[in-house]
Amino acid sequence: MLRRISLPGEEKTEIVEMLRGENGDMGQKKRILIVDDERDIVKALTIRLNRAGYEVVTAFDGAQGIFMAHKERPDLILLDIRMPAGNGFSVAEKLKQSMDAPAIPVIFLTGSPEKDSEKKAMALGARFYIKKPYDPEELLDAIERALEKDLDSSQGP
Repeated sequence: MLRRISLPGEEKTEIVEMLRGENGDMGQKKRILIVDDERDIVKALTIRLNRAGYEVVTAFDGAQGIFMAHKERPDLILLDIRMPAGNGFSVAEKLKQSMDAPAIPVIFLTGSPEKDSEKKAMALGARFYIKKPYDPEELLDAIERALEKDLDSSQGP
């Protein structure tokens, strides 16, 4: 049961800020889908992102990634390129064509040695392309910026 109460201005602001999570969204954690076949990397990313205040869901190949994107409706996807059952490019392409998930921001996080892979990722709409091994602070900054950009575009002109 909710009960409405009136509070003086400053006190009201403090309570609202207290109710907001670290991400400023009234307790709703942003959900990030990690799609990578390297389980150690997924585990390390999960721990780091949980500590940063994000909810994490995982997939270990391209097919699982597409399924989880539709099922979990993440706010952002971290996507590797070289994986079984659909590489990162095919996953991004399928999500881009999907009626359900075309606007989910994608960050490619990859150790792929392919030439032109960054150009290809950006052409598919990636917000950022980060090479492994990655700088954890750079990754967290890219995630924040991609989520902010997504928030800006969803609010409209």
